[in-house]
Amino acid sequence: MALDLEQFHDAFFEEALEALDSMEAALLKLNPGNPEAELVNTVFRTAHSIKGGSATFGFTEVASFTHTLETLLDELRGGRMQVTRPLSDLLLKSVDVMREMLRAVQHKTPIDAQRVADLQFDLELAIVQKSQTPEPAPAPAAPAPVVITARAPDQHRWQISFRPYPHLLLHGNDPLRILRELEELGSLTVEADLHRLPPLPEINPEDCHLAWRLVLTSEVTSDVVAQVFEWAEGDCSLEITALDAGMTRGGAASVPEAAPRAAAAVDDPGEPDRIRAAQPVPAGAQAGSESGSIRVSTDKIDEIMNTVGEIVITQSMLSQLGTSIEGPLAEQLRSGLAQLERNVRELQEGVMRVRMLPISFVFSRFPRMVRDLGQRLGKDIELKLTGEHTELDKTVLEKIGDPLVHLVRNSIDHGIERPDVRMAAGKPAAGTVHLNAYHKGGNITVEVRDDGAGLNRDRILAKARERGFVGPSETPDEAAICDLIFAAGFSTADQATDVSGRGVGMDVVRRNVLELGGTIDVRTERGKGCCFTITLPLTLAIVDGQSVAVGSETYIVPLTTIIESLQLKPAMVNRLAGEGEVFLFRDGYVPVIRLHRLFGVRPRTQELHEGLLMIVEGEGRRVGLFVDDLLGQQQVVIKSLETNYRRVDGVSGATILGDGSVALILDVPGLIRVATERLAA
Repeated sequence: MALDLEQFHDAFFEEALEALDSMEAALLKLNPGNPEAELVNTVFRTAHSIKGGSATFGFTEVASFTHTLETLLDELRGGRMQVTRPLSDLLLKSVDVMREMLRAVQHKTPIDAQRVADLQFDLELAIVQKSQTPEPAPAPAAPAPVVITARAPDQHRWQISFRPYPHLLLHGNDPLRILRELEELGSLTVEADLHRLPPLPEINPEDCHLAWRLVLTSEVTSDVVAQVFEWAEGDCSLEITALDAGMTRGGAASVPEAAPRAAAAVDDPGEPDRIRAAQPVPAGAQAGSESGSIRVSTDKIDEIMNTVGEIVITQSMLSQLGTSIEGPLAEQLRSGLAQLERNVRELQEGVMRVRMLPISFVFSRFPRMVRDLGQRLGKDIELKLTGEHTELDKTVLEKIGDPLVHLVRNSIDHGIERPDVRMAAGKPAAGTVHLNAYHKGGNITVEVRDDGAGLNRDRILAKARERGFVGPSETPDEAAICDLIFAAGFSTADQATDVSGRGVGMDVVRRNVLELGGTIDVRTERGKGCCFTITLPLTLAIVDGQSVAVGSETYIVPLTTIIESLQLKPAMVNRLAGEGEVFLFRDGYVPVIRLHRLFGVRPRTQELHEGLLMIVEGEGRRVGLFVDDLLGQQQVVIKSLETNYRRVDGVSGATILGDGSVALILDVPGLIRVATERLAA
């Protein structure tokens, strides 16, 4: 019975794509002319693993391309080729192609065969050109004296029996490369065993019919010799025996025939040791090597999170019920409910931590992007990353990537000047883009900072007037001018390019950030640079809110939007034309939004001095929400209104309160927009 390898495809693709990210990061760190050997080895091992896994699962196009790449990397690893900038570009393009091929195979879409063939030709050409480089003529050697040499006493002679299984080549292994690596360890004698070689008409070129008897004279131990064959483990029979008694470990050493792997019960003699999830491992097979992590589908975590949310609601109901119970067991019941509340909170926080991922998953895409974009624009850019280990919810993490890409691209294109301009201004030729993430209160803050020219307020205002965003007689303040860059269709670029200039970037950035319940601010100094600050909630599943009463309804206002709550005196309110109302608050007038009018609710009172005004802020604008009363602060589980009903402007979701009633969670920025549109109508 053959093993169905398709069940391991998802794990292979996930880990292969992660390995490519690591491979790209290592390539970006390679120093042309003097690369670190460990970085080259890391890149080689990654390519070899992906090649082997692809061959195992029958992804022959991926395996073929990666085999060519591996050959080039082996030349680098052996010091027979040097890392140059053009070669680094070629290797990075190879990573892009491998990523595209894997995704095409994963989604069962056609591979761009021409792109693959062109790049594979470039790789092969680089290898051939290296081998055709003329060697410098050796200097005439002086007559050597006659010397009788003997093998050094600390050297050993190893006899190696290397008998590959027929499928060895299909799993991406190359016997000749193994022999070359052995030769680098010392003096090697090779004798081929041809007894398994069939007649020429019967030869299958995909099978390995040869075996080898080898004798290695070297100072290395048997463990080092065995490491040369580690990639072929499970694909060959291997024996290493000492031919002398001068071993440092003493006696005769022998490495027994490689044991079959977990899939040995199938027709294939053994599965290769590739991407670690690409093969089945039976229970108890790794008793001696425990893993510190386990892969779990996010759907399962979401199910657990939803169940925890229901438990939180049930616990809240029980707590509210417990306050009204009297009798001899009432105090004991309330004590148990308090303990339950603590346990539920710990469970809730534990599940939330499972959903948290470091922002390095987003930051890791920028080194390559900055390098390529800087080269294209003729700018020298240094990327600085701090706070990569700051964690936030996976949902927020997935949605913040595109806004950050827009901001970084704009910093490089519009912010950082060309090297000659920077040097003329007394700056270093290389510009700096700094991404920083940190926790602040119950939120995460992400900063995108550059040391470029900063925003040109005069140019922004001129373009805004030219395009009708600002009237000819209007004189907006500096904050309002900077805010213009977030207007849809606004751009100061004279000509649109493939990088920027079409006015469809910054408005998307703001919209995406607002949809996440966050804010974005910009600070700039002419000639010194610009800093965009994005503030986001740590999670979209739970919100800390203030419950407010409006008539018979209860609403939840996110705490992060609240500035202050106060009670007005009648003389503090000024009425404008129509239904507009404002009041003076800290050197500025703040408009009043009556929630009962927006939601069609009958309030307990319509007099502003008899209720409360909650000062909230959204999109940089402050308003006063008129409510009947404040009920208390609580942490609520967000239920999607759009999924269960439909999208409602000014409402971000709903939650179930302790008494079983439903309360709407207010979207303050959306609420301000709705109120503004109604007043303008």
